[in-house]
Amino acid sequence: MTDEEILAEFRAAEALLQGHFLLSSGRHSEYYLQCARVLMDTERAGRLAVALAAKLPRDLRQAIDVVISPAMGGVIIGHEMGRALGKPAMFVERPTGTFEFRRGFALAKGAKVLMVEDVVTTGLSSREAMETVRAAGGEILAEAALVDRSAGTVDLGVPFYPLVAINFPTYAPDALPPELAGTPAVKPGSRSIAA
Repeated sequence: MTDEEILAEFRAAEALLQGHFLLSSGRHSEYYLQCARVLMDTERAGRLAVALAAKLPRDLRQAIDVVISPAMGGVIIGHEMGRALGKPAMFVERPTGTFEFRRGFALAKGAKVLMVEDVVTTGLSSREAMETVRAAGGEILAEAALVDRSAGTVDLGVPFYPLVAINFPTYAPDALPPELAGTPAVKPGSRSIAA
């Protein structure tokens, strides 16, 4: 899929929102990508996962033992990536604030892992989930994501394969442009705000 075809999928799902948004990173933005909307159509989710899997080098695709994603945002695309790659898919979640394996999920010692996210902005969730995987004995080979909105600055410590890069400006709370400063911020994501 081309970048324009990918963005067309987001537009068709009405997943590109405009307003004043408070991101999980604590930064503010005029735009928000609601990946849950683009993934709620199972056919669309499958197409996007196949396109994302195709971005991975062949040797990497063959080396993967399991796909793991952080809950909540990464669960659907992680599952679809598992299907696209023919690999098991699990997720880690944070019922008490720290990621952990639950629901009977267990990682084999030395398992080769592809981490999958919906959107990467600062990479905080990804790095935290990777720590959990490593503590369980897994080896992170790479990360894949639907969207990189880090402006190419995120460092995950492993190769990173986004399907598309979408770089909307983000602002610190004390540096809001006038058009955002005068409107209340909406928190559309699933994670608490970073301290």
